[in-house]
Amino acid sequence: MNKRKVGAAYEKRAGAFLEEQGLRILCYNFRNRSGEIDIVARDGETTVFVEVKYRRDEEKGAPEAAVDYRKMRRICRVADYYRMIHHMGDFSAVRFDVVAVCGDRIRWFRNAFDYVSQ
Repeated sequence: MNKRKVGAAYEKRAGAFLEEQGLRILCYNFRNRSGEIDIVARDGETTVFVEVKYRRDEEKGAPEAAVDYRKMRRICRVADYYRMIHHMGDFSAVRFDVVAVCGDRIRWFRNAFDYVSQ
């Protein structure tokens, strides 16, 4: 199985987990030329942009540690584009979460990073 298929499988697993927690999935793999957001969801009135990270084990570090400042900036730029094309105002509630999958364990980090401007 190639990395893209593995990633898609874990994104679906993370999406199912988030749905169990009460979120509504709006889309998977929203992309533009700046990058990609793995999952866009709604949590009540809040739009949630979710990065999913998978590791088989923590031998090379925790999966959530792979979301560095550069990755956060890229996700924020893509989120800005998403908000623009969906006519979301500047005062729409948004949140950036990370779902870390390590082996069989799933950890959900709400508000994983503050909004990082371009």
